[in-house]
Amino acid sequence: MAVSYITFVSSYLGWLLREVRGNWIKQRRYWFALSQDSLDYYSGPEKGARRLGTLVLTSLCSVIWPDKQTYKETGHWSITVYGRKHCYRLYSKHFNEAVHWACAIQKIIDTKAPVETPTQLLIRDIEENKFNPEVVEHIYQHNPILKYTQGPLYAPLLAFPYGNHGGQGYGSVREEAVKLFNCLQQLESAREPVPIIQGVLQTCLDLRPLRDEVYCQLVKQNSYTPDPYTAAHLRYWQLLTCMSCTFRPGPTVLKYLRFHLKRIQSQSPESEMDNYASFISEALEKTKCRECVPSWEEIQMLMSRQEMLCTVHYPGPLSCQLYISSHTTANEVLAHEKLGLQESKNTFALYEQNALWEQPVAGGALIADILTSLSAKESESSSQWKLCFKLYCLLDADSISLDSIEYLFLYEQCHEMVVRGQLPACDEDLQALASLRLQCLMGDFSTHAPCPPLDELFPGHRLEAQVVMSLSAPQALPPCQLAAQDCPTAQRFPTGLLAGTLWSHAATAAHKQKAEQDMRLRSRLKEEAATVMGSILERWKGLAGYSCRDSMAAYLTIARQWSGFGCTLYEFLELFTSTGCFSQKLWLGVAATSVSLYRQDEAEMTSSVSTLVCQTDTEDATNLTSLPLCLCLSLSQLTEIMQLMNAYFGAIRRQRGKDADVTVTESTEVGFHHLGSTHKHNLLPSHPV
Repeated sequence: MAVSYITFVSSYLGWLLREVRGNWIKQRRYWFALSQDSLDYYSGPEKGARRLGTLVLTSLCSVIWPDKQTYKETGHWSITVYGRKHCYRLYSKHFNEAVHWACAIQKIIDTKAPVETPTQLLIRDIEENKFNPEVVEHIYQHNPILKYTQGPLYAPLLAFPYGNHGGQGYGSVREEAVKLFNCLQQLESAREPVPIIQGVLQTCLDLRPLRDEVYCQLVKQNSYTPDPYTAAHLRYWQLLTCMSCTFRPGPTVLKYLRFHLKRIQSQSPESEMDNYASFISEALEKTKCRECVPSWEEIQMLMSRQEMLCTVHYPGPLSCQLYISSHTTANEVLAHEKLGLQESKNTFALYEQNALWEQPVAGGALIADILTSLSAKESESSSQWKLCFKLYCLLDADSISLDSIEYLFLYEQCHEMVVRGQLPACDEDLQALASLRLQCLMGDFSTHAPCPPLDELFPGHRLEAQVVMSLSAPQALPPCQLAAQDCPTAQRFPTGLLAGTLWSHAATAAHKQKAEQDMRLRSRLKEEAATVMGSILERWKGLAGYSCRDSMAAYLTIARQWSGFGCTLYEFLELFTSTGCFSQKLWLGVAATSVSLYRQDEAEMTSSVSTLVCQTDTEDATNLTSLPLCLCLSLSQLTEIMQLMNAYFGAIRRQRGKDADVTVTESTEVGFHHLGSTHKHNLLPSHPV
């Protein structure tokens, strides 16, 4: 029966199926009536029908709308109505009927006044009387819900919608709030509190509404404690410290928390609680929502109100250590670098980096979050991740002093490009670069000097390409194979009883042949590597007397011969031509002067577009579609390229004396830092290796 709207009684009426538990009949048909205060169901539509149940509607009730999955499983469209004591799961054969009921119930819920818990009402009373200590003291004394308790909590301190499930394996938010209070109480007797603290923080990260709830629970457990100076009680303060450095509470709870901290400081001056309260007050002024739960090390540092030690690596073997807090950003780390680079015209940045890949760190990103994510990446893979300070936008390579650390950065990053195969050069030049690298690292040639492996000196893909090409050349076949090629297929693979055996024999032979090819490939790679290494060592012997500085200068002189020196390269695996055919791999090079296309291992550019045309704030970045070829760009690649180009535009404007801001979309914002400028633009690309 369709839903009918009766105006004179102001209610929705109609037949619906309701799920009934505890009986072999899963669904029963009832007559439902929706009024301004409740959802009732009756045995029938007649006037004297018996009312069988009532669900009172308040602002905390919630409605789950019809979904296709339930329809596929049951053949009915369902809606679920959650109340304080009851949950109605209702079914209809018609989608429109289910939607009309869901809309009508939701409208009634939206008209209800917000429901506030006793704790929320008391928080409001405290805020209104915060300048009257006697009234506040009276409120605390006559309301145990605001004070420390050893017993369990049976309901949340704050109001949450009924049936609001958190997902990710969690129950309803109300259930999780009660569980969290139990976790807080376990802190008092826990031998190792860090796992419990991490668990609470993780739940608050996953279920945002519970953050204010945990703050209120901690304030409750820190009020009128029987033994406030014991180590067990200070665990609540330690968790509150971790919360304050991870999540910022809502406005109402924030006012309540600040009042509580000032009250504790006035009641217990120069105590450990006073120290924690002061630390928390300062942290709340800086805290932004974290992306990761604080690591074990960070939690231990926060429990003792200390800073963490962070290692920042430089290109090459150099590194430095500095202290950071939970609020330190990448831009702040860059601003504190004291490397004599303030007068540099180039731009520097922080990167997340491992042996095969790197990506930039957003200017506003928290270093504590970055370190936590790097630890997680290391646990998932065997590669080692690190935070690296690198030269980024190369605007002026000629004015870099040979004695500066910036010159070392340029040299080390150029060598990274060589080893990764991003510098198109002939084998002779690559061997010369490898020998200069050895001279710079080891000094003059010596048979006793420990030589680094070839893959740290010479691009490995060049060796593999040469070996594969030599092995793929056509070779003479044995007479038996030549004869087999002339035989018809029917004769070589006869059908019958032995067909399966012959097929199995052929598969085994193919597998054996592949194993032999792999073994031959590895053997040829070793031979080719030994040959190349011998040539490099011979060149190294001829560099006797070269100093480290001379070797670096000669290295960069060879690298500068490439027209794309100093650009950032992006690899594109596929390229569509005008005929729709695939071409070979391409590199897209983004530099201060142009955006260029290069074929892999070819020094000459395919095409180029100038980027210096952008001179005003209103002009857009260079249109990549002006390049004569159609590139297969992913969204992330396109975003990175545009960010890099914008970074170059901003640096060029600053050099021209223009005070212009470069902006990008907030969702893709990343950061870089120019040490010679007070401007902090948040633009930086990543370039996967």
